[in-house]
Amino acid sequence: MTGFLWKSVHRMPNSMWLWQRTMSLYNHTHGFEEEGIRKKLQQFTGGSVRLSKKEDGIGILTLNNPKLMNAFTGTMMIELQEKVAELENWEDGKGLIIHGAENTFCSGSDLNAVRLLSSPQDGMNMCMFMQNTLTRLMRLPLITVALVQGKALGGGAELTTACDFRLMTPESEIRFVHKQMGLVPGWGGAARLVQILGGSTALELLSGATKVQPEHALHIGLIEAILSPSEEPLEATGTWLERHTKGPAEVIQAVKKVVAAGRELQLEAALRTEMKIFGTVWGGPANLDALTQRTKHK
Repeated sequence: MTGFLWKSVHRMPNSMWLWQRTMSLYNHTHGFEEEGIRKKLQQFTGGSVRLSKKEDGIGILTLNNPKLMNAFTGTMMIELQEKVAELENWEDGKGLIIHGAENTFCSGSDLNAVRLLSSPQDGMNMCMFMQNTLTRLMRLPLITVALVQGKALGGGAELTTACDFRLMTPESEIRFVHKQMGLVPGWGGAARLVQILGGSTALELLSGATKVQPEHALHIGLIEAILSPSEEPLEATGTWLERHTKGPAEVIQAVKKVVAAGRELQLEAALRTEMKIFGTVWGGPANLDALTQRTKHK
């Protein structure tokens, strides 16, 4: 009976979960014209978003536009959406590290694109496009960590908040510079920052456009750790992530799903979702093996 339950629930499609990680926040009913904004974004070329998926279930997503401090061009925004869609379907995936090329994280949007997308409607559509993408990133059934080297500014700072964890190297900084540009965060960074830090601290960082250096970021709970200067950052981040991703992919993904449901849904809906996800692993191979090995207290 237990085996039948596991097989039946395990085969339930993702669309049956109350929280759907691929569901976009915005569509045409919100005035969002995705195809139109994609065509405009494609005009602003340069840089790339690279994704490598390792056999151990850890992905490496690299923002690669070093001449502009890895700022997002239009085509990079589209590539990020495509890479997130690929990761949504990675059955063997367990974790994801996001970092920038050549020792800096990301300086936000390419200002050349921003200047030419200056109409309110274009700005709103770009905002909705990136909110859709970063919400899907946040909902990935993978444990994600942002490796911040150098600067994470503006939209780059917002991107870090879409990850489960953040690590910084010495001498790096996170700064929500939007106020300096006459703006507020538009990629969901303000809402997520409030969830991470609470309203008062989030307001302090946003209203002051504060340069958050590693020690302060650790003190306020924005990051989990400061990497040692003697370690290679990407390798050290992989080592740090190992304790969170050790185990079968289906279990790691289930853990992330119940946390995402608890974060986003009302309590009753979150409880029902947790029950359904529990059913996908109860009596499954990892559960039965743990019972056989009696690993609970090891």
